[in-house]
Amino acid sequence: MNNVLLVNSSINGKLGNSNILSHEFVTRLKGKAKTQVNLVSRDLSQDALPHLTQAEMGAWMTPANERTDGQSQLADISDSLVAELQNTDTLVIGMPMYNFGIPSTFKAWIDRIARAGITFKYTEQGPVGLLEGKKAIIVAARGGMYQGTPKDSQTQYLKDVLAFIGITDVQFIYAEGLAMPAKEENILGAKQAMDVVLESLI
Repeated sequence: MNNVLLVNSSINGKLGNSNILSHEFVTRLKGKAKTQVNLVSRDLSQDALPHLTQAEMGAWMTPANERTDGQSQLADISDSLVAELQNTDTLVIGMPMYNFGIPSTFKAWIDRIARAGITFKYTEQGPVGLLEGKKAIIVAARGGMYQGTPKDSQTQYLKDVLAFIGITDVQFIYAEGLAMPAKEENILGAKQAMDVVLESLI
């Protein structure tokens, strides 16, 4: 069994390039996998998370048996997202680029799955991620061409934040120049890159 978590955050929903390509990747994975693929999808644009507040973080830090009803409801938001990720073997992220960064809804998700003592811990040598043995595939869709340039703020950030929680096996599929005349050619290149990544997963 390969438990796959697909996380999307395009404000264009099903019409977003990152959504379309990430869903195609998962469809190809299900078609080629030698074991059953159990898919869980989370659309952070459709079911947007609010910005993290001190009240919600405080609820995490309050022992479960001491929480008020309100604190329990707040803690359940993060707890459910963490459990979803803990039960995942392969994380697939459809990642659009907005103004050189990640969508704010995705950052809100990150803020809730990076939990001290649960998905990472601090040691004398620094933080250690606790979600080891998982794979992550980032399907990055951009209007311009940024891969390998200083303007690509996403790639290193995503590598760093995933490694922070223990996910170090991270591969990227880039679909760039999607607002440029060569869009169709660039999408074809991204689909060819999917085949390469799939070979490493199967």
